[in-house]
Amino acid sequence: MDTECIRLFVLAADMLNISAAGRQLGLAQAVASARLSKLEKQVGSDLLHRSTRKVSLSLEGAEFLPFAREILAQEDAFFAAQGHDGRQVKGTLRFAAPSSFAQLFIAPILGEFLDRFPGIDIQLKLSDTQMDLIEGAYDLALRNYAIEDSSLRARKLADDRRILCASPDYLERNGFPSSPDDLATHRLLVFREGSPRKLVAAKEEPYAVFPPPNAENRLTFDDGTCMKISTVNGAGISMNSFWSVYQELKQGTLVRVLPDYEVHDKSAIWLVYPKSNVLTAKVRVFIDFLMEKIGRPPLWEL
Repeated sequence: MDTECIRLFVLAADMLNISAAGRQLGLAQAVASARLSKLEKQVGSDLLHRSTRKVSLSLEGAEFLPFAREILAQEDAFFAAQGHDGRQVKGTLRFAAPSSFAQLFIAPILGEFLDRFPGIDIQLKLSDTQMDLIEGAYDLALRNYAIEDSSLRARKLADDRRILCASPDYLERNGFPSSPDDLATHRLLVFREGSPRKLVAAKEEPYAVFPPPNAENRLTFDDGTCMKISTVNGAGISMNSFWSVYQELKQGTLVRVLPDYEVHDKSAIWLVYPKSNVLTAKVRVFIDFLMEKIGRPPLWEL
C-alpha cells in the first residue's frame, strides 16, 4: 500500500473532510479523492461514506484506522532511526492537556516548536477534566495525577507537589487553621469528582485528608484556573499544584495553609501516549521539546 494514501485517509478520518485533508498534504481535491479511491480498492471496501454534506467513517474504515495509524508510526520511526533531520518530520499531532497547565507553560512555547519543526501541525484539546486518550484518538496527553491505565505508556515530565492555599484577606477574616481538624470550619474549594487527598506532617501519624469528610464544600470546580482566581480573591481554602500558584506565592497574593503538611500521593506530571511498538517521530520530538523547555529542572522550582 502507498503510505501517502494511508496518511491521507488518517487525516480525512480525523478531520471528516477530504478536501481539507488533501490541502494539508498539498493535494488538489480531485487528486485526494482519487488516492482515497485507490486505497479503498486495495483494502476491498469503502473506508469513508461521502455525501454532498458530510464525510463519515464506515464500519470498515473504523476497523482499518488503528492499523493505518500503526503503519504510519512504523514509517515515521524508521526515518527517525535513520537520523533524518527533525525539520523533515511531518504530520498532525493531536495533543490533550489540562487547560490550567497549558496556559502557563505550553501555549507560550508553541511558536518556537512550530519554527523548529515546520512540518508538524498541532491540534490542542485543553480541559482540566479527564479524557480518554485512546477513544479520543490523541497522539499524546499531559496528565497530572497517578497513571494506572495499563494500555498507556508515560514519561515523567516533573513532580507535582500539592499544597493548601488561601488569600491573606480570607485568613484575616476567618482565622488560620492550626491543624487539619480546623479545615471543617472553613470554606473549602474543591474539584468536581476529585477524591480526598492524604495530608501528612513530618513524623506525625495518623494522617488527615483534604477535604475532611465533615467539611462543607461551598464551591466546586472543573477548571483549575478559575479555582485559583477564586482563591486569590478570598473565596476560601483550596488545594493546588505548586506549579499553578508559585507566582502568587512569590507575590504574596496567596499564602500556604498548614505549611507543615504535605499532600501525600503519587501524582506527577506525565506525558502519556498509547502503548505501541513504536513512538512516532512527531510525538518523540514534541516530548523531547517539552522536556527541554519545561522539565529540566521544572520552571516553577527555579
